[in-house]
Amino acid sequence: VQLQASGGGLVQAGDSLRLSCAASGRTVSRYGMGWFRQAPGKEREFVAAISGYAGNTVYADSVKGRFTISRDNVRNIMYLQMNSLKPEDTAVYFCAAAVGYYYRQPPRGSNEYDTWGQGTLVTVSS
Repeated sequence: VQLQASGGGLVQAGDSLRLSCAASGRTVSRYGMGWFRQAPGKEREFVAAISGYAGNTVYADSVKGRFTISRDNVRNIMYLQMNSLKPEDTAVYFCAAAVGYYYRQPPRGSNEYDTWGQGTLVTVSS
């Protein structure tokens, strides 16, 4: 599977933004998928993940209640709806896929993911 993230941009605090991750390849629904982010000078961190059948999601505490992850297995696209954005959400956001998480809750650890897309920059001004 190959992944391509898009949708980043410059917004103000309190605004919303939706990221997309287009997946190509066969049986994309077999993969659990996730979003990670990396701020300048910081390590990559987990944001959210969703199982292959889309019924099992998990979020980092820092985004719970503000971000929503979803996926469309017909169009092979994963989304991250980000509301009430804060300056501390500024980072490069990456999408990733992990095989074998159709029903199981996908992992939080980045080393569990097999495939990564390029990042998309989200900048939130105060």
